[in-house]
Amino acid sequence: MLNPFLDRVTDRERGTISPERVSEALHVPMARLAELAHVHRNTLARQPDSPVVQERLGVVARIVAAAGELTGDAGRAVVWFRHQPLAGFDGRTAEELVAAGHAEAVLAHLEMLRDGVYA
Repeated sequence: MLNPFLDRVTDRERGTISPERVSEALHVPMARLAELAHVHRNTLARQPDSPVVQERLGVVARIVAAAGELTGDAGRAVVWFRHQPLAGFDGRTAEELVAAGHAEAVLAHLEMLRDGVYA
């Protein structure tokens, strides 16, 4: 089994991350998911299997999956991603940071938390 969040958003038949499932899991409309993935909203619908879409959705999914490993619950991870202001980031949430193009900073933050650094 994959991480519970990754398992939930992966289309096993196609071996890809499903934009619709990510949208549903995060409780965001497809237009917002497109903003998070930095692709046009039509691209999510018309080319969900494209390498660019898969790579960018993968980053979002990895962030939520890593948060789920830390919190012990995929549902809490989604709440954290969407609503928890992060220390050291001017009170912005992980979702806001990802939308602003700072996904790598969020991943680094999660890695520090995993390693026991309090943020």
